[in-house]
Amino acid sequence: MPLLANHIAVVTGAGAGIGRAIAAGYAREGARVVVLDINMDAAAETAQQILNAGGKAESFALDVTKRNDCVAMAKQVADRVGAVSILVNNAGIVGRNGMTGADDAVIRDWENIIAVNLNGVFNVTHAFLPALRANKGRIVNIGSIQSFLHLRTPSSPAYTASKHGVLGFTRALAAELGKDGVRVNAIGPGFIETAINEKVRASNPELVKTFLSHTPLGRTGKPEDLVGPAIFLASDLAGYVTGAILMADGGYLTV
Repeated sequence: MPLLANHIAVVTGAGAGIGRAIAAGYAREGARVVVLDINMDAAAETAQQILNAGGKAESFALDVTKRNDCVAMAKQVADRVGAVSILVNNAGIVGRNGMTGADDAVIRDWENIIAVNLNGVFNVTHAFLPALRANKGRIVNIGSIQSFLHLRTPSSPAYTASKHGVLGFTRALAAELGKDGVRVNAIGPGFIETAINEKVRASNPELVKTFLSHTPLGRTGKPEDLVGPAIFLASDLAGYVTGAILMADGGYLTV
């Protein structure tokens, strides 16, 4: 039997990259996937790819920074799709302005990144929490190697703070919701090739070399490298795993 049969899984930021890969992987394992993204066309494309492959999927537009919209979305999904038992908080953005940059850029980075990467995780989780508690659900948050350290090149204090926050939120929720049978874990990606960092990879090959020199596996990651960990943490295979972060960083944090 597929590992996620009879589950309804919500994946945020699933219009591309890691979110799209996880959504497709969940569908292959039997889950009915709710694809959420701020870009409705991208969400619909992901859902259509899943349907074309024989899976089950619905797509909706959602800005995770809007708390009331998240609450409305949880109700809409419950009414139109069913009871959610898996939530993947993947939606995220990056910014590369350090604290010594232009004031407007620094402030914009901080407000936007915290709004999406941290407040957005709270907003979506809080909105879907009643369903997850009722169904002894599973939450998978997308952290980062920057949940543990700050990468100086390029500087990104807002992103680092947001991903530290995601890990702290994961552990706090795991401790609080364990009594309800809800498991909460995170994945810590390393350097994953996505559209978000495409321009940086193209314009700054030395940055890529720096990452690779610190990565024992000697390669950058692909979105598909996150699928196995995401399936594991959402499945019964991880039935006694909560409050953990599963690193998918090519060994970056080991050296």
